[in-house]
Amino acid sequence: MPLTLTLRHSRWSASWGATVLTLLAVVVFIDLGRWQWQRAQQKRELASAFAAGNDVATALAGRSTAELPRYAQVRAHGSYDGAHQFLLDNMSHDGQAGFEVLTPLRLDDGRVLIVNRGWVPLTGSRRELPDVTVSVEGEISATGKLDQLPVAGIALGHVAPAANGAWPRLTSFPTMADLAAALGRPTEARQLLLNDTEPQGYLRDWHPGGLSPERHVSYAVQWWGFAALALVLYGVLHRPQTSRNAAQKALR
Repeated sequence: MPLTLTLRHSRWSASWGATVLTLLAVVVFIDLGRWQWQRAQQKRELASAFAAGNDVATALAGRSTAELPRYAQVRAHGSYDGAHQFLLDNMSHDGQAGFEVLTPLRLDDGRVLIVNRGWVPLTGSRRELPDVTVSVEGEISATGKLDQLPVAGIALGHVAPAANGAWPRLTSFPTMADLAAALGRPTEARQLLLNDTEPQGYLRDWHPGGLSPERHVSYAVQWWGFAALALVLYGVLHRPQTSRNAAQKALR
């Protein structure tokens, strides 16, 4: 039995199925819009934290990177392990394919901190890897922001580095556990994004990852637009119909 509403000179009717489906669609679209709006707020907070990380660097010393805020600016002392580096694959810059260079830094207390030295372009083939030799030996000081390793959008994007073979080793969206297993020693929980003023680095255009807050806001507006469109279509397809008696009176 359809859902029916009789007014003075008109009669409105719609099936229960169409009504329920429309209401469900509206609820889902509104929730998706709210989620995107919340994501925009989260991205604004990340951007603020990233900008705050430009403050004066503090010494990492004996503290764990997990104890410090994300994007904290720190200074670490140690020596680069240039013989055991990783090339983070599937990293593009301005539409050009390339790699990010991950170099272990052996800290003074024996811990290992992964330093992201920046982006290098693909040289034409993954069989011909770029030369990422570290040209300095001995004790150095590296300054940068602490950050998480990039995360793949889908699980298929994750490729751990090979357990054996020549160095540097290719990897795609690894975890710190993956890198630690390849190195044969534990690593710190976060990587260090090397400042662009530091030596021994490549192209470093660091910024918070993912979509911008503005993009999330536009997606939220689109979802809410879909909710409004669903209601409009429902109203158009189920317009009130003038009753026959009212129509006859109008013709007299």
